[in-house]
Amino acid sequence: MLPGGEPPHGAARPAQPALPAPGQPARPAAPRPALPGPGLVNVANALTVLRLALVPVFVACLLAGGTGWRVAALVVFGVASVTDLLDGRLARSRGLITDFGKIADPIADKALTGAALVTLSALGELAWWVTVVILAREISVTLLRFWVIRRGVIAASRGGKLKTLLQVVAMVREAVMAAAVAVTVVTGIDYAVRAVRLRRRPPAGAGAAP
Repeated sequence: MLPGGEPPHGAARPAQPALPAPGQPARPAAPRPALPGPGLVNVANALTVLRLALVPVFVACLLAGGTGWRVAALVVFGVASVTDLLDGRLARSRGLITDFGKIADPIADKALTGAALVTLSALGELAWWVTVVILAREISVTLLRFWVIRRGVIAASRGGKLKTLLQVVAMVREAVMAAAVAVTVVTGIDYAVRAVRLRRRPPAGAGAAP
């Protein structure tokens, strides 16, 4: 190579990138490789698994009887409910949304609520019709979320969070359960409307180039 970057006389010149002919569009740049998605083991999924693990602990505290155990059950239920609020928020803010989380999170939520309602009804402290109404709503919302899972995730609404709070309080004071039932029904209708609207959208990435 001669000074100035010129090759010696007779030497092959390095290949230059082909330029588009006049009037021809430029070739598109090569697509960048897709970034790897979040791993299965992350803080959001850990909180979901913790909530599932707390379900039998909560039921055991309820069945033990006595004021002290009832307070312990309330604390366990409260901790599990906090994990329900945190895991979704962390998953969205830190890009930790995984297929496992989309499926396990609503299952853990409904397992906790269902265990509380069924146990209280079995102990004769809650009418079975209340349990049936709330469980029907919870199962319906879960099915709606699975129905639109390819198009997006239905985040918890303010009404849904209020429902959870009322159910926590109702573990100790049954008079609040009437309000919890009312909010449960209303928020169930709200989830159904949002699911129908989301279902009308095209699947995520459907319009993207392959």
